Amino acid sequence: MSKQELAYQTIRQRILEGVYGPGYRVVIDELARELGCSAIPVREAIRRLEAEGLIEYTRNAGARVVTIDERQYVDVLSTLAVLEGHATALAAPRMSPHDLAPLRAFEEEMQRAVEAGDMLRYSALNRAYHEAIYARCPNRYLVAQIQNAWARLDSMRHSIFVLLPGRARTSLEDHRRITDLIERRAPAEEIEQVVREHKLATARAFQSWFERGAEAREQALRR
Repeated sequence: MSKQELAYQTIRQRILEGVYGPGYRVVIDELARELGCSAIPVREAIRRLEAEGLIEYTRNAGARVVTIDERQYVDVLSTLAVLEGHATALAAPRMSPHDLAPLRAFEEEMQRAVEAGDMLRYSALNRAYHEAIYARCPNRYLVAQIQNAWARLDSMRHSIFVLLPGRARTSLEDHRRITDLIERRAPAEEIEQVVREHKLATARAFQSWFERGAEAREQALRR
């Protein structure tokens, strides 16, 4: 692995795991010393991460992890609630027992990730679970819009479950309920409503987390 790739992977992983939180200043010289390289590959890595929307670089402040735009994040999650609900309802009648088996397997893997506290693993499995459903959705334009929205969320923060680890357990129960509904051929309207609420609950949890953080920051400034 090249020094530039090492720097890129190191910074990116720390951002996604929450080690480098929103607004964290990445000091190029310090990281270069830590990795045993010159500043050049670290700067190149930062340029890549800037292009991905994870780092913002300004002349005076240097490289910082992008802050989360609360309103935009909630708006994208709320939009996904509508899109994913409809896509799941369209896919459900086209899913056979063979299609349901991977969903149950993902649920078991997600359970293990929750127990291990591995939220990045849980996030990847969560994405794979929904992708398996959308593979049976006949409206490919709708699926493309969902994928675009996912990419937009990724550019702001890769895993909501890193920020809200407590949400993962509730999310897992939602997944089991969704699979049950698909398996028993529940009405499309019921499936759509449950999936929509599943995503909206995440949006509400994020908004609550963000507001608590804002209050804590205000209190710290008053001290």
